[in-house]
Amino acid sequence: MTDTAVDRLAPWRAPAPWQAVDFISDLHLQSAEPVTFERWRTFMQRPMSAHADALVILGDFFEVWAGDDLLQTGSPTDTRAFARTCIELLRAHSAHRPVFFMHGNRDFLLGSDAMSAAGISELLDPTLLEMHGKRCLLSHGDALCLEDTEYLSFRSMVRSPEWQAQFLARPLTERLAITRQLREQSEAKKKVSGQDPATWADVDATASRQWLNAVNATVLIHGHTHRPEVHDLGNGLQRVVLSDWDATATPPRAEVLRWDSQGLHRIAM
Repeated sequence: MTDTAVDRLAPWRAPAPWQAVDFISDLHLQSAEPVTFERWRTFMQRPMSAHADALVILGDFFEVWAGDDLLQTGSPTDTRAFARTCIELLRAHSAHRPVFFMHGNRDFLLGSDAMSAAGISELLDPTLLEMHGKRCLLSHGDALCLEDTEYLSFRSMVRSPEWQAQFLARPLTERLAITRQLREQSEAKKKVSGQDPATWADVDATASRQWLNAVNATVLIHGHTHRPEVHDLGNGLQRVVLSDWDATATPPRAEVLRWDSQGLHRIAM
């Protein structure tokens, strides 16, 4: 793994008034899991005083996003209603606090129309955030799972503008059927491995160190792996993994990672 993804990365410096930033990822919001959606809705509708100065979503916010025309009349009613509700909640929040979004492996087709409707800003993967005199490198994390070569090949294909243009030119009903099939294949693959995240490909430690050293950062924050943990990478470097959200799990999982003047700490919802 080379540093080509980060070697020309300019820092995103937090505005001077910011004291805290909240990070979430891997909510996998979908109408079929209303309990997790309601947990997120409750989080978003807390008093603004309980929120940080900015919210950063590091991918897989939606379980699937087949194109921004999901929001338009003509898309399946239930799908459209759920997508619009999520976008409206983001819009209401972004009217008071900025919201930033990085694409994940499930919602990489979330486009400019949807982001504009939600009032959110796109972050490239990776992004270097500088605040409180410290640098944190932000990523969804999937690009660093180097052992999952089959997925990385798929990722390279579907992230290309040519593939996306061809896919989005298909009728929405066809796209939804394709994404449903891909999701079923993914779930079947998880069942083969016992659905234990510990058996899934993990973020590569050497590549993580290379990325951090290339931009003079000390902490990599990412999601994707569903393994919330703090990993010591040596020489003062850390890899901090965000929690996924599943309100039906035992115990329920729904965490926010907050970065403030005291450092990084997790807040259970």
